Amino acid sequence: MLSHNTQPADTIPEWLDALAEAYADRACVTSKERSLSFADLNRESSGIARGLLARGIGKGSRVGLLLGNGPTWVAWWAAVSRIGAVCVPLSTFMQPAELGRVVRHADLQYLVSTQRFLSRNFIALITEAFPELAERPDPGLALSDAPFLRTIVILDANTEWARNAAWVIEAGRDARWANVLRNASCEVHADDDAICIYTSGQSAEPKGVMHTQGTVVAKAHYLSQMLGFTRDTMATATMPFFWVGGLVMPLLPAMDAGAATRCPERSTWAAGGAVIGNTLAVSDDAVEHTRGFAKIPALGMTETFGMYSWGKELVVAEYPIATPLDELQPGFELRLIDERGADVPDGSPGEIILRGPTVTTRLYKVARSAAFDENGFYRTGDLAVRQGSRISFVGRKHDMIKTSGANVSPAEVERELTAIEDVQRAFVVGIDDGDRGQLVAAAVVLRAHATLSVEEIQRTLRRRLSPYKVPRAIITLASVDEVPMTPSMKVRKRLLATLIQARVQSGK
Repeated sequence: MLSHNTQPADTIPEWLDALAEAYADRACVTSKERSLSFADLNRESSGIARGLLARGIGKGSRVGLLLGNGPTWVAWWAAVSRIGAVCVPLSTFMQPAELGRVVRHADLQYLVSTQRFLSRNFIALITEAFPELAERPDPGLALSDAPFLRTIVILDANTEWARNAAWVIEAGRDARWANVLRNASCEVHADDDAICIYTSGQSAEPKGVMHTQGTVVAKAHYLSQMLGFTRDTMATATMPFFWVGGLVMPLLPAMDAGAATRCPERSTWAAGGAVIGNTLAVSDDAVEHTRGFAKIPALGMTETFGMYSWGKELVVAEYPIATPLDELQPGFELRLIDERGADVPDGSPGEIILRGPTVTTRLYKVARSAAFDENGFYRTGDLAVRQGSRISFVGRKHDMIKTSGANVSPAEVERELTAIEDVQRAFVVGIDDGDRGQLVAAAVVLRAHATLSVEEIQRTLRRRLSPYKVPRAIITLASVDEVPMTPSMKVRKRLLATLIQARVQSGK
């Protein structure tokens, strides 16, 4: 892969070395606490990488990062990637049971964390996730609930069951480890696994999406060009790096351009976009960044390592849910198919299936036949309609609400709800109904001091939507925190439906 501003690079270690050579003392990632230049990142990540090698971590090893956005996250990700290990970013929103499930599902060998992040006590979180740590406080781990986990590193603390940062870094200070690292990096290949991002989680098992070294570099270069980043760009990380949206919009493309990424103390799932199923729909605020460019971000997902499509208009009247897919990332092929796998005619909704250079190689511990067709197309679960050369997103296959025989897209109703001035956020699901099969239902979060009634909301929607699309059940929530979410901040549809039904029945 040839980066437009650096030397040729096919792997992350090659790319990091080229960035350090090209941009040296220019700022790469900054936070309130500290700043790393590209040269600093090269030195710091190399020091960590030597220590990891000395402590037995190498190609194919799985290292989880439970860290907030900032220079430390980037340095450890770069270190893990340098030696061909697999980085597993972990959500800082996770609860103990969720953390335990992901650590086990990912077969983590190392877990790297800090003692705290904002108001969260990660030491308490980890201890509750793995009760055996309190029963046998020994840093030489042998946990029945995490059979491959051998080491927990708490970077800034000493505990009985964890190591600290010095334990890793000091191990690699001997000069011989510099040569070991140099040769280890040479053995990293573009097709090697590089990162496993956990997403969804609405099923019983977490879903780990695997991407290669080559995918990371290719996407960074592609998005850097599409977003028009230059070395003078100052990007702001409004979403966490443990989600693909935060990682590729803007960290990696900013790095590719030699630009700096600023990390605010808090990043939020709601700052840069809304998640529709597996699809990142960029919000109007996020689109504002690209208004000077010819194309607007359309659809992307964890499985495509971010945006793969772009539109010429923000929305079109016929399908106002999301930006149309007017242009695909080079090398991508897209089909719209019915339940039998046949191409659908123009004007009929079909599932988007994809193949292309940055589509996931596999879902971890999922049979390939369950996620891909026999020709290598990934089944996205997104529904779209083709009209000539234009493709428009209409909803998620498994999220569609069937009411009295008619299909309703939650995304369309959510868009109309949030267009109401006093509605800050909206979440639409189907709830069971004996007569109609399902009813359209919604939970809304009003803006501060708003006094909008359910009847006023419904009255406004009747002027914007067909009658069968107007939610028959609407509840108001005090904040987004009341919405049941997965660790990757996607709505737990069944739990939300149960919550709405309970509130409606209780009259609250």
